[in-house]
Amino acid sequence: MAVDAEPEVAPGATADPQVTLDVRDLRMRYGSTDVLDGVSFTARRGQVLALLGPNGAGKTTTIEILEGFRMRSGGHVDVLGVDPAHGDERWRARLGVVLQSWRDHSRWRVRELLAHLGSYYTPYSTSQVRRPWDVDELIDLVGLSAHARQRIGQLSGGQRRRVDVAIGIVGRPEVLFLDEPTAGFDPAARREFHDLVHRLTDVDDTTILLTTHDLDEAEKLADRILILAGGRIIASGSADELSRRIAADAEVRWSRGGQRFVHSTADSTGFVRELFAQHDDQIADLEVRRASLEDTYMTLVRDVESGRVDGAAQVFPEVAR
Repeated sequence: MAVDAEPEVAPGATADPQVTLDVRDLRMRYGSTDVLDGVSFTARRGQVLALLGPNGAGKTTTIEILEGFRMRSGGHVDVLGVDPAHGDERWRARLGVVLQSWRDHSRWRVRELLAHLGSYYTPYSTSQVRRPWDVDELIDLVGLSAHARQRIGQLSGGQRRRVDVAIGIVGRPEVLFLDEPTAGFDPAARREFHDLVHRLTDVDDTTILLTTHDLDEAEKLADRILILAGGRIIASGSADELSRRIAADAEVRWSRGGQRFVHSTADSTGFVRELFAQHDDQIADLEVRRASLEDTYMTLVRDVESGRVDGAAQVFPEVAR
């Protein structure tokens, strides 16, 4: 019987076992075009990273390189201590992938398909991670218990998307890549999916890298947000950190005596305290608004696309080249 060789450890791989993704100076060139130009970031166990950016920014290319499906032009990439360019089947068994869309296995019944796919992970079970997921527990986890014996071709679009998610996590991945995971979900299904993400990170310590155009979803799920534009990371941080750093002033709105007022201030707490000290219960309809993640995203991407790159570099000097 052939035995898999040990996967090649990435040169210069981090010695910290809590670091699951280590990307430094990642570059990808097609002909004379640089799609990725010095992308760097890390992720730790149990962390959710959201990769945002306009179409063509290089999000899919970045994820395909991390998954080992595309060879990079240069730079260092380390996923679970292994260079993805040399990852073997044992390494791949530790990853999960949910693509934007799958080719449907329409004639399979939900439970039969998941049990079949799960069987491929059995040889890669360890004392730390038991693989695959129990099929009935998994079906319940993704909210398909009532459809377990139904053919996939008979499911609605949202239900098929739940099957996609179940396929991606059937092997209990340590790192999970999600590409637009809630496309086609109704609000209730989206909320259930968010609960599933929190369960995977909090209980199973799974690292999740997701791409989404839903900025509200990114804000709810991600510990850290990476904004990719022009082939490089132009901003990195939590939604709150990004919003505060792109616009230091908050906008305070209130009404008094039937009139509406608006004031911008860097110290919203102090301003509101002074406002109530002066006018007390005459103040109504008070609202304090900081720049939203959408405001931040649109400002940064617009600066890059218009050639005003220096603006982003000044706000986020640690990611400027």
